[in-house]
Amino acid sequence: MMKVARIVVGGQFMEQQFVDALNDYIHFIRVERQLADNTLASYKRDLLEYINHITDTQQLKSFDEVTRHHILLHLENLKMNGKTARTVSRHISSIRSFHQFLLREKVSSTDPTVHLELPVIEQKLPTILSIEEIERLIHTPDTSKPQGVRDVAILELLYGSGMRISELIELNLDDLHLTMGFVRVFGKGGKERIVPLGRSALQACSNYLNGARQKLLGTNVQTEAFIINQRGKRLTRQGVWKLLKQHAEKANIQQQLTPHVLRHSFATHLIENGADLRAVQELLGHSDISTTQIYTHISKKRLSEVYKQYHPRA
Repeated sequence: MMKVARIVVGGQFMEQQFVDALNDYIHFIRVERQLADNTLASYKRDLLEYINHITDTQQLKSFDEVTRHHILLHLENLKMNGKTARTVSRHISSIRSFHQFLLREKVSSTDPTVHLELPVIEQKLPTILSIEEIERLIHTPDTSKPQGVRDVAILELLYGSGMRISELIELNLDDLHLTMGFVRVFGKGGKERIVPLGRSALQACSNYLNGARQKLLGTNVQTEAFIINQRGKRLTRQGVWKLLKQHAEKANIQQQLTPHVLRHSFATHLIENGADLRAVQELLGHSDISTTQIYTHISKKRLSEVYKQYHPRA
């Protein structure tokens, strides 16, 4: 009897044919769809979990043996382990895309995901801050200290450009073009976009560059990173989250403040003031306008609340 090659992947034994198929698929979506590393890792994690379940728990020996029933058993297992409808939906998308790839590459002869339905997910409106809360937040840092000047620049950039936290911490000095009034941002999948900055953000960045950044750098080795910590190193994602939490508490902001709340606020305030949806899509770096449309729902919800509060016959 021929011995099947099995190797360890993600702490689990897996037959070589499954490993090869998974690696080929991840390589394909990396090259063809230019997905970010975090997204690729998410796909791989979901599919490892799926392959482990159909091979170890359900004892399938090839992709041709997989049916809709086997996939449903895996999804049911996810639900039993406490996964939300949103997470299960993401797993379905990963599995569906994977099987479509296997069929195209003739690794399997059928696609068992053809009649697989996504669970209904209640659309949750993003949390945003009011303009008054934004003003309070930005005026919270102590600008007599270099960290405070830096923090104002961070807040102005996050709210003034709508950039993601990953985009902020990866900014280099040559990405900022203050005299021309814009910043160059590298988004998901390394996609470049140009984002204009308003007067407040430009002034905050200028104040930070003209003294505060050098004080933070001190005698440390020069770095191309725009946002740095007190040791002269590139500020981390955790570092930004920590300072946001501190300033939110000082500004008496009740809801949890994350970098994405400032991104949501940026988009919502633009649309509330009449900005074109396509323009907002470009500024945010969304590949699909349907992602941007969530902000129109927020505006409608706020209009409804204002009507109910102030109209005498509401």
